[in-house]
Amino acid sequence: MAGGPRRETGKAYTHAEEARLPARGARPRAEETPPHTGKEHLGRIPRGLGEPAGTPSVMADGTEPEAHLRELVDRADRLRVEGRYHDCDALLREALELAEESAGPGSLITARVLNSLGVLHKYTGRFDESEKSYRRALAIIETQVGEDHPLMADICHNIGGLNHARGTHAQGEVFARRAVEIRQRTADPAHPGVAADKAALAALLCGLGRDDEAERLLCEALAVFEAELGADHYEVASTLHNLAAIRYARNETAAAESMYRRVLEIKQRVLGESHPELGLALNNLGMAVWKAGRALEAVPLFARAAALLEDGVEQEHPVRRACLRNLEACRRAALPESSA
Repeated sequence: MAGGPRRETGKAYTHAEEARLPARGARPRAEETPPHTGKEHLGRIPRGLGEPAGTPSVMADGTEPEAHLRELVDRADRLRVEGRYHDCDALLREALELAEESAGPGSLITARVLNSLGVLHKYTGRFDESEKSYRRALAIIETQVGEDHPLMADICHNIGGLNHARGTHAQGEVFARRAVEIRQRTADPAHPGVAADKAALAALLCGLGRDDEAERLLCEALAVFEAELGADHYEVASTLHNLAAIRYARNETAAAESMYRRVLEIKQRVLGESHPELGLALNNLGMAVWKAGRALEAVPLFARAAALLEDGVEQEHPVRRACLRNLEACRRAALPESSA
């Protein structure tokens, strides 16, 4: 989701008691780490790979089909980053039809389009459609480049992220660990891609209650992101978000609130103040503020989160439902404060 194309994460998503009062020991949702959009690897497809005989070498306007498709997917990914989910969906469907016709349904460029559709539909809460796209991309990648390739790490990372969004953390752990193992064999240990996969695995481990291992992985990832990408990068914010969830679960409320405020500051600067993705950070900041005994201050945070998610995601999206239920409960809790 922004700042870098790597993960949704890239987006532990539903491990929290999302709609309950923030009682002692409960925690808000951890963030799914950003997804791999495939821009770093899937964008570099050898010319002709996977193309059936007779694939046209140029489009009607003189451009090569593969170059045109890459441009469409890049544009669609930018629309997603900007929070323009409906426009992104329409463009990716156009790109998928073109990819299947010009390069073939089993080509890597088709896999890249399918991967971007999986990313988008996970964000908007259309989880079944996301899984269908990811699984099809996975099959193409296995056929075209094999099981020990960076592309396989990308798609495993994203399938893990989808399981994280659904709350099926044990299933997601299998894919996330596979992504880490492949990436560690194919990239330098200090590469941000390795850190991104570790952060995604950590989010799932949070959902399974294995906070000590998750914290270790998150701290390793954070050190790489800050050193390689800078202290105000989107990946830093995503990693801090999940560290904050661990602090919250340990009743280190002040530390959690401080981290969430930094996350919100970075994401607002990177994404803009009206992006739907801010909803999760606002919800979790509201949880920390509420837990600190300041329900009246938390109400507008929940309200803003719900408003940002109103049109951008499915009505039954788990984050949207959590924000609305938290808003209602927090308003009731704030009544004694407002009359005091």
